[in-house]
Amino acid sequence: MPTKRSKPAPRKPRTDALRNRERILDVAKEAFTRSGANASLDDIAKEAGVGAGTLYRHFPTRDALIEAVYRTEVEKLAAAEKEFTESLPPIEALRAWMLLFIDYIAAKQIIAPALNTFVGGASKLYESSRTQIQGAIDSLVKRAIRSGDIRKDLEPFDLLRALIGVSNVASSPDWQQSAKRLVDILISGSRPIK
Repeated sequence: MPTKRSKPAPRKPRTDALRNRERILDVAKEAFTRSGANASLDDIAKEAGVGAGTLYRHFPTRDALIEAVYRTEVEKLAAAEKEFTESLPPIEALRAWMLLFIDYIAAKQIIAPALNTFVGGASKLYESSRTQIQGAIDSLVKRAIRSGDIRKDLEPFDLLRALIGVSNVASSPDWQQSAKRLVDILISGSRPIK
């Protein structure tokens, strides 16, 4: 009676493969920001210093690359919350994260039309990201409230709404500068009344 062979555990990607993937994602984000979701994939590969085959091995379709760029931005936001919490005072951690959130909004605006073309839409992708983002801002605001830097009645999501609102009514390319100024206004307005 023949014995079944167990499947070998999947190997971890090589270090150079991970570096290539990260470089592709960084270049793709910049290319999509510059040229929109229809940026040339061949140009992205060239600028990342990899061949087209390497790009397509990691991201077999344009949609896969766009989705990966979006997921990476969300992961950076989630990781930044932990990093800022460990390295900055509460109010500065909140401010730094909100500034990073503006970059996330900008990236999302560029690739949102492409994300919405996915079969079934991007709602599951957005739902997952909303949970991560909400968790990060909740944690940062609660920490700032405990330290006394922020008033107790502040709703964390109100800060995000204000920044999202600026980006949605943006009619000029410098909306990000306006949003970054708004971060300081929001932080000042969130301080306890003395």
